Amino acid sequence: MSDFYQTGVIATLHRLGKANTERIEKELVLYSRERPIALVLPSLYSELEGEAFKGIINELKNVEYVKEIVVTLGPATEEEFKYAKEFFSVLPQKTRIIWNTGPRMEAIYKDIEAADLPTGEEGKGKAAWMAYGYVLSQQNLRVIALHDCDILTYSREMLSRLCYPVTNPNLDYDFCKGYYSRVTDRMHGRVTRLLITPLIRSLQKIIGYHPLLMFFDSFRYPLAGEFSMDADLARVNRIPGDWGLEIGMLAEVYRNTAVRRVCQVDIAENYEHKHQRLSPEDASKGLHKMCIDICKSLFRTLASEGIIFSEGLSKTLLATYVRTAQDFLKRYEDDAAINGLYFDRHEESLAMETFTHGIKTATELIMENPIGVPLIPSWDRVTSAIPDILNRIKNAVEEDNK
Repeated sequence: MSDFYQTGVIATLHRLGKANTERIEKELVLYSRERPIALVLPSLYSELEGEAFKGIINELKNVEYVKEIVVTLGPATEEEFKYAKEFFSVLPQKTRIIWNTGPRMEAIYKDIEAADLPTGEEGKGKAAWMAYGYVLSQQNLRVIALHDCDILTYSREMLSRLCYPVTNPNLDYDFCKGYYSRVTDRMHGRVTRLLITPLIRSLQKIIGYHPLLMFFDSFRYPLAGEFSMDADLARVNRIPGDWGLEIGMLAEVYRNTAVRRVCQVDIAENYEHKHQRLSPEDASKGLHKMCIDICKSLFRTLASEGIIFSEGLSKTLLATYVRTAQDFLKRYEDDAAINGLYFDRHEESLAMETFTHGIKTATELIMENPIGVPLIPSWDRVTSAIPDILNRIKNAVEEDNK
């Protein structure tokens, strides 16, 4: 059970007392009649063979308030796409699979690119973006929920708590971010614990009060892949196509809706999924690459807010981050001790040093090119350039799913 403390500038909806999944689900069945829900599942083909996805499917079979499930599939052959259709055929909800590398969808991507609109590299961001386009083409879906497909501890409660704040008209939120703890015999979530929070706190020390930094710092788990949002946000948000996806999404939410209509909700007592390698020697892999992509997304967002990234700021930020992260490392060690958790100070320090290198690399890249790789454009922009694009996406998906 968590406390009821409200952090920062966004509303925090806690887990207080015992689970009340049945009551929430009954209310969602009622509310979803006026605000139909689409569940987006960005999936790699390899995840269909894992135990996590089988558990997710078994839970989703009993969810009555989701009107449509949209599986947006990563690179897949025709045989793999056919297997995916069979795999998801057991779901009682209307289910559509977006074959992103199929000939129909590839033709659509080429036409969008031909209009000088970048669609990004293959990955979760691009796949999720196309799923939003398909959902918007349906016209009657008002809420979009999204979660990862490698969650080993998945339950119906997680989804119901994620959907409730945006679907319930009495709460009336536009965007809801899930949060949770990630603990086994040790603490996980190194990128959030040892990079994001110390980095944002360091920037606040140097820059002073800034509403965007306060907004980021209000989220308990800013890198969580689970969220729900009003479909109108999916129409106007731009999306990063790399590991900066989650931070970039929060920046777009900050830009496109009122802070009072943003919340975070405790969706699980614990959360377990696959862990990325640190890869301290290779900046093109693992958490090392993730760190660089996240920092680039954060720094470019701040640059667009008028923050100047100079050599002096870069050096000061590195020194401040190292000191702040060391202080946080000691707090986590003490937290682990009182809870009887294993804490490897060397591994935690190695992660901090890797992230320091990633921050340095990201600041150098930002000073060279403050704009960087363009974000994937909003669907408002795409439909302005290609007015019939949503209908074409809808038809392509329907043809592929016959």
